[in-house]
Amino acid sequence: MLTNNDSDQKLLTLLGFAQKAKKVISGDANVRTFLKKRQIKLLIVADDISNEAKERWQRKANEHQVPTIIAADKKRLGLSIGQSPRAIIGLLDDSFAKAIKECRMDTMKNNR
Repeated sequence: MLTNNDSDQKLLTLLGFAQKAKKVISGDANVRTFLKKRQIKLLIVADDISNEAKERWQRKANEHQVPTIIAADKKRLGLSIGQSPRAIIGLLDDSFAKAIKECRMDTMKNNR
C-alpha cells in the first residue's frame, strides 16, 4: 500500500525530472502568466500555504480548466526542482502531468 508520504516522494521525483526537461514553472507571477496563456497542464499547490491562498489558486486553475493537486510542503516542492521554497508549481507537459495525476490516483485507490 502506498502512503501519502510515498506518493509525495514519487510526485517530487517526477517534478525533478520535469524540471530537468524544462517543463516546470514556479512562482506567483510566472504561474499566472502561463495560466493566462493556457500553457499549464497541471497546477501543484503546497499543502502548507493558507487556505485562502489554496482556494485562490484553485479558482484561477478552474477558470482556465487546469487540474490542481495539493501536495507536499513549500520546502520540499522547492527542493524537488532545485529552487528555494515554492508555494505554486505549474507543469507545462501533458506526459508529466498525466504521470503525476496517476501517481495520486494510485495512492487514493490503495488507501481505500
